This record gives sequence, C-alpha cells and structure tokens, in this order.
Amino acid sequence: MTRIVSGFAGSLTLQVPKSGTRPTSDRVREAVFSGLDARDAVRGAHVLDLFAGSGALGLEAASRGAARVVLVEKSAAAAAICRRNAEAVVRAAPKDARPQVDVRAAAVQPYLAGGTAAAFDLVFVDPPYDLPDGELLAVLTALVPHLAEDALVCVERSTRDGVPSLPEGLALDRTRAYGETAVHYVSPA
Repeated sequence: MTRIVSGFAGSLTLQVPKSGTRPTSDRVREAVFSGLDARDAVRGAHVLDLFAGSGALGLEAASRGAARVVLVEKSAAAAAICRRNAEAVVRAAPKDARPQVDVRAAAVQPYLAGGTAAAFDLVFVDPPYDLPDGELLAVLTALVPHLAEDALVCVERSTRDGVPSLPEGLALDRTRAYGETAVHYVSPA
C-alpha cells in the first residue's frame, strides 16, 4: 500500500500501477521529505516528477505545500493512475491552497525536449533501476535548462549502481542510502 506520508493529504492511499513501476517506499519518501522540509525546499516550489509511476513523489510534494507539480509518465495506464491520484490529492487540499497538478503522458526525453518554459525548483528523477547510466545522463543533460538557479534534483537509483554520471552544469551535493535505495541530491553547478 502506498500512501501520502504527511501534509494536508497525509494518510491518503494512492493507487499504484499493477506492473511496470517500482514505487518509492513510504519509508524512503518520509526520509527524503524530512530532509527537503529541513531545507525548506518544498513549500511554494514548482516540482517536476520524472518517471512518475503512481505520482507518489510529486503528490507528496503537493501535499506538503508545493505550488505546482508536473508528473511525467510514459505508460498510458500509469498516467491514468497519476491523474486519479492527483485528483484525490487536490480534492483533499484546503480550498484556498489547492496546488496545480498536471499529468503528462509522455516519455521523459520528448517532454524535456518539448521546450517547457517552466523553471523547476525541485525535481524527482526515479527511473527504472535497469535504465542504463548513459540514458540517465541524457535525461539529466536535457533537464539542466529547465532548472531554477537554486534547484534541487533528487535522483533515485539502486545502491548497487553507485553515483550516476552527471552532465556539465550539475554537481553532487550528497548521497543517502536507505536499504537497496540510494538517493543522490544534485544541484546546478
């Protein structure tokens, strides 16, 4: 069972695609967001959730006060679940503080190449663990022009993969391991 951990939608159960995704565990999300909240990186932020799956990471940010969230997921079935989950989270929001949540049923590379004008403050990159490092590098390279000056990018990978290759323009801040999951915190260089 996947649920929103905290914020106005805390404890709300999220639907999860039957196959093809690997949802971030509640424990990992709680640890990640504890650190993000300590950095005041969520409230009012424009958030991008790439390889969204169920949308749990982006929707957790919405529940904790992000102003705008974009969920990008190429699977039509998973994107439909993201939409349902987003509607449930927005319905749970106070009427005067409803986040804007957009779901894009698109592959990550075409979405980033499409020239979105938004500058994102917080980005979650949670690709399948079997995505080759070279493909992840291409995604991160395409992401750089879409980042706000003080943006933070959270890249989730298997601990066995090590630190991902980073393009020019991004630098590793730190890495935290949670069992089999490693989260690499990256920011503009």
